[in-house]
Amino acid sequence: MWLGSGQQINEVDVSDILILSSSVKVVESARDLGVIVDSQLSLSSHVAALCRSGFYHLRQLRPLCRSLPAEATKTLVQAFVSCRLDYCNCLLYAVTDKLVGQVQSVQNAAARLITGAKRREHIIPILRQLHWLPVRRRVEFKMTSLVYQVLSSKVPGYLADDIHLALESSARSLRSS
Repeated sequence: MWLGSGQQINEVDVSDILILSSSVKVVESARDLGVIVDSQLSLSSHVAALCRSGFYHLRQLRPLCRSLPAEATKTLVQAFVSCRLDYCNCLLYAVTDKLVGQVQSVQNAAARLITGAKRREHIIPILRQLHWLPVRRRVEFKMTSLVYQVLSSKVPGYLADDIHLALESSARSLRSS
């Protein structure tokens, strides 16, 4: 896989690479540990696959959930959809709002399935009722939790060395200390 911007990748016209006596085909994206990495590192392929999988599971659960209590429905949605949205979601920290919005639409559909809410109802009260953070906030929460764990526990030094604390005297001002 060639990595770079769209313009840089268009300039490369190599489709096969010879290694010893075999030919390796250059691909647009690759899956590693369940995450699809595309040639521009935009994660658009990963988000598309994540949304496709989430909506598939919601469609499969919809007929079943009509005959189940809300708590059982919530457990099924958590097992089949929410855990997929949370897996490696730290990678979504710096992606575009469009990609986060696509993942958010899966979470919104899952919340509506659990509560039986209509599509026209505002989603924020429904997410609060379920005690769910929106996707962008979930990602931020997970990032801060990981940083806290690295800084507060006995982990290898190389992990803590890469984290730089923001001080109040820094050039960027923080909302809270």
